[in-house]
Amino acid sequence: MKKFTGRFIVKILGWTINKDIPKEVFDKCVIIAAPHTSNWDFPLAIYSLAALGVNLRYTIKKQWMKPPYGWFFRIMGGLEVDRSPKNKGEKPVSLVDAIASLFDNHDKLAVMVQAEGTRSLQSKWKTGFYYIALQAKVPIALGYLDYKKKIGGIGKMIYPTGDIHKDMMEIMEFYKDIHPKFPEKFSLDERFSTNQNLQH
Repeated sequence: MKKFTGRFIVKILGWTINKDIPKEVFDKCVIIAAPHTSNWDFPLAIYSLAALGVNLRYTIKKQWMKPPYGWFFRIMGGLEVDRSPKNKGEKPVSLVDAIASLFDNHDKLAVMVQAEGTRSLQSKWKTGFYYIALQAKVPIALGYLDYKKKIGGIGKMIYPTGDIHKDMMEIMEFYKDIHPKFPEKFSLDERFSTNQNLQH
């Protein structure tokens, strides 16, 4: 049902989905959602990946999964993240650890993360997605929405090596050719871009 709905909505909106995606996306992976410059990005990403048959999930605070809204977030793919301390008096579990541990409890899991963290211009991305994938030993899928071509999908898979500079440079190289809805709100991570020509 999700697949049919996704295809219908994407078609109505005039978008095309690149169906040539790596099979690993259907197993376990962290999916980057980029660029992120518009309120349209999130629903478009959800419907695009649903159209491809990807059982996409996104993380949400435990508090939001309670009544009266919990049922809605679950239907939309929300996955509860519990950062409560394991023992009384201890510090809360880090967000990276909490999300990485979710992969131990699921046979198949594709979690979407917005690497930029906000729709505003950011010259530095949040690298939590990288450490989640590294800790969970899963690949990073480069999801994209190209507003100029009106096409979306999964570009490639990155298998984190532990050398974040090398891996992030490869990620930046991919996204330099993707056109966001609002180019003035998008920047590659300046720490991992080889030169200014990689910036939008």
